[in-house]
Amino acid sequence: MNNNLQIPADSVGLVKPQSIRFEEPLVLACGKVLAEYDLVYETYGTLNAKADNAVLVCHALSADHHAAGYHSESDKKPGWWDICIGPGKAVDTDRFFVVSSSNIGHCSGSTGPRSINPDTGKAYGPDFPMVTVPDWVKCQKRLAEKLGIIQWAAVAGGSLGAMQAMQWAIDFPESIRHALIIASAPKLSAQNIAFNAVARQAIMSDPDFHGGRYYDFDVVPASGLKIARMLGHITYLSDDSMGDKFGRELKGEQLNYDYRVEFEVESYLRYQGEAFVNHFDANTYLLMTKALDYFDPASQEGGNLSAAFKKTSAKYFLASFTTDWRFSPERSREIVKALTRAKKDVSYLEFESNHGHDAFLAPISSYLDAFAAYMRHIKVSGE
Repeated sequence: MNNNLQIPADSVGLVKPQSIRFEEPLVLACGKVLAEYDLVYETYGTLNAKADNAVLVCHALSADHHAAGYHSESDKKPGWWDICIGPGKAVDTDRFFVVSSSNIGHCSGSTGPRSINPDTGKAYGPDFPMVTVPDWVKCQKRLAEKLGIIQWAAVAGGSLGAMQAMQWAIDFPESIRHALIIASAPKLSAQNIAFNAVARQAIMSDPDFHGGRYYDFDVVPASGLKIARMLGHITYLSDDSMGDKFGRELKGEQLNYDYRVEFEVESYLRYQGEAFVNHFDANTYLLMTKALDYFDPASQEGGNLSAAFKKTSAKYFLASFTTDWRFSPERSREIVKALTRAKKDVSYLEFESNHGHDAFLAPISSYLDAFAAYMRHIKVSGE
């Protein structure tokens, strides 16, 4: 055993991803059809006899199915929401059976641009169809049925993951008892769409992009993807957190008066960009950001978000963070107002944090305590 890894007592421990193939055609919102597709997922905890203790965790843009625990004894970090999932944690795996899947279009094993297109025998690349949040929810519904889950005790997520929780409540109101919507918005603002557009342009302008067919050339549009990640990462942080962490600290002892990296924050962003290129796919980044842009459940009701929530039956927990300027507290309050007008049961808390949008991933005690308190009130059989 690698002595560098000491698995904490409140961890789900070593976990193994699973994959399931769906051969029933999936009609997408864009009008195209996936004849068959794979979903990769992980589970934590045990499904009870009545299958009423299942919780679906939905991932944000750059995360995936690996939400908690470790894949091997050499892992340096656990899953992306490990602070919330495990024995005794907010999503307590001693009580709940947790499911986390990678969305179609992703690059972590579920069918996406890097998968083989059965019509051509080559990777889909740019031919992979555009996907939306409702498409993902439809896939998750099919996965639930395969796992014997008729109704989720809760569907939870942050950012783009929270948008999926909202969509679940709207599209399948009888299949979800609680929706936990954290650090999210009812739709993207023009500024957020603009950030995504610039990120996509950076990728598509890279000479190695080749119209999305870079797999055929055995290259990666690394420069464009790195810039996209650097831009995105800035929007996930707050001015306070960047100031506290880096200030105007120099890498060296003095200014160079040239265009090399001089400030610590520049070095940090470059590191983040380079690390991202090593594990993420550029075509997937394009798809994920477009899914964000398209999300707007109120559009089906003439822009009336309350009307969209009217038919839902779930109870809601919403949380926002003071320095999140990408999905500010005002955007969460828009959802709260719509739910209140629709006469729904909703709890809302706003937390002090200097972590920016990434606060939903941070170990903020007040946030985790409130999250856990809400989850403790969700009833499951046998208790």
